[in-house]
Amino acid sequence: MPDALPPCSILILAGGRGQRMGGRDKGLVDWQGEPLVAHVQRVVRPLSDDLVISCNRNQKAYQAYADQLVGDAEADYPGPLAGVIAGLKVARHEWVVLLACDAPLVDRGLIEDLLHLAVTSDIAAMVRQGGYWQPMFSVLPRRVLPVLEQAWVAGERSLQKALLREAVQGLECVDDDRRLSNFNSPELLQG
Repeated sequence: MPDALPPCSILILAGGRGQRMGGRDKGLVDWQGEPLVAHVQRVVRPLSDDLVISCNRNQKAYQAYADQLVGDAEADYPGPLAGVIAGLKVARHEWVVLLACDAPLVDRGLIEDLLHLAVTSDIAAMVRQGGYWQPMFSVLPRRVLPVLEQAWVAGERSLQKALLREAVQGLECVDDDRRLSNFNSPELLQG
């Protein structure tokens, strides 16, 4: 792996409805004394001078963790694809690391591996775990924005399906890789 990775923007998605959390804003839910988003932000902050959070509520609370905030163009929580489109529009760097706000165990090594894979193959890189794509652990070139916008206009709402319209390099991770844990329900926060 090269010593210096290229500059990248970080896009943390925190704009969801939080249905499995009883409507609570997942990124601001407390875990180990801090909001979930704080754990993710601490890992990624040293990697970028452009940390973007996509959030549709509680912007004042999220501002402390970001350089830029974006919201979805449509109301009523249209899903992660809308947040990715909004984030790519404002990203300052060609490469954008995409993460969820409820993945507090993600580490720098995983992000660097994804970024290296994307840059060396010059296409998006996404984690694959147990044969399944994990789009919330991805590195995207900003140039995929028109493809994602076209997918949106065509009615696609699945982030994974939209991303897979273009070539994607997979980073294989084992089934029990804790770094990929999503704490998206109250029960998982207790684990």
